[in-house]
Amino acid sequence: MLAPPMLKIALDYAYAMRDGTPGGLDRVEFDRAQPSFEAALDAVLAKVTDGTLGFWDAPADAALGKAIADFAARVPAEVEDVLVLGIGGSSLGTRAIMNALAGPPELTYARPGRRIHLPDNSDPWVLAELLRLLAPGKTLALAVSKSGGTVETAAQVLVVREWLEKGLGAKWTERFAVVTDPNVGPLREMARAHDLAAFDVPSNIGGRFSVLTAVGLLPAAMAGLDVAGVLRGAASMAEQCRSRQLASNPAGVLAVVSTLQHRLHGRNIHVLMPYADSLRSLTAWFVQLWAESLGKRTDRAGRTVEVGPTPVPAIGATDQHAQMQLFMEGPRDKILTFIDVKERPVDLPIPKADGAFGYLGGHTLLGVLDAELRGTRLALARDGRPSMTVEIERVDAEHLGALFFLFEAATAIAGELYDINAFDQPGVEAGKRLAFGLLGRKGFEDARKEVEDAEACRPTSYRVAT
Repeated sequence: MLAPPMLKIALDYAYAMRDGTPGGLDRVEFDRAQPSFEAALDAVLAKVTDGTLGFWDAPADAALGKAIADFAARVPAEVEDVLVLGIGGSSLGTRAIMNALAGPPELTYARPGRRIHLPDNSDPWVLAELLRLLAPGKTLALAVSKSGGTVETAAQVLVVREWLEKGLGAKWTERFAVVTDPNVGPLREMARAHDLAAFDVPSNIGGRFSVLTAVGLLPAAMAGLDVAGVLRGAASMAEQCRSRQLASNPAGVLAVVSTLQHRLHGRNIHVLMPYADSLRSLTAWFVQLWAESLGKRTDRAGRTVEVGPTPVPAIGATDQHAQMQLFMEGPRDKILTFIDVKERPVDLPIPKADGAFGYLGGHTLLGVLDAELRGTRLALARDGRPSMTVEIERVDAEHLGALFFLFEAATAIAGELYDINAFDQPGVEAGKRLAFGLLGRKGFEDARKEVEDAEACRPTSYRVAT
């Protein structure tokens, strides 16, 4: 049984309300959302109960946690590097975990422990260099794909398998594992054919909601990170997000404030801006979750609605010197969610100095960061630009798990408020179909002709070249 989590996490939305900023929601607008929120939450939980929606109960899967820990313990000590072959939801969550819990990615080769590599694109630049530097006998490849047929991942699988076979011969199978659908798909078939170690992505959990399954947790366990803590934090947040009182449900508040600001005040851009470098990769994970789930052309009745708040990643204080000018003086089409971390594992005191820098003496770098967050947040609010702040005690396994679940639950609830299906991605399939045709996949011959015919008819006069 999971030990009780040591969580301190809060969602402050004062600067998204009229009391805190001229651009905020009226209290009546917020209170009127209670019935629609209840209906949205009930719809989400009904899908959880009937088994069609699996992400909500994933943190409570003790058997998965044990299986992951057991596998990680069996990985031979000589394995120094893990190549995670996946893209999108099969990679972004893992990168967020590694960024938050394993230390600065810039120090990957300087710290002890097993290294996790995420060459998550079919651009060969990163993977080619990794295959040049790594040793097959000291490497384990982990192929991650819910469908098992993701084209970018499939291409990498074939390249890395050949690399392992050349280095290890028939023993390549000892250095290859998969995370995929429990029953079907090319990766599952490959695992059966070669007796590879295999973990399931439950059929009722989509890729972008899968970070709290073996997709994100297996690489974390192989890196020696606190997988049990991630699950504890997520499970605790899952309980809190069951509350039918809007004001006490953090995921509900995040979803309701975001959708109301969008619908009533035209704020169709949602910026996630943690003031912590360790959460930089969390913003990329959030972008996929929010965009792919909520950007939909039609509602459930098939009516054209073309909804979807556009997610934008930012990092404090770096983006105060980049995007903040736009956030502060550009179109009033944005709501920001800051993440404020109260305790840090390290700080640096600023020495006393004379002259122009004298005012900094006696402060610390974290003191500067905190002042920048508070000043930026207030400046936005005074100009009628709303924001929310997720406050967490520290960046550790439990708080990270809670953040993952908070944003997943908020996304699911927002989908119901928009009356769209937050768990499909039909817009992604059109481009895939045409790419399959160009690559010669059986059954997609017409798609290849479509591309070639369209390109042959494309005007040639609109081109500037040197």
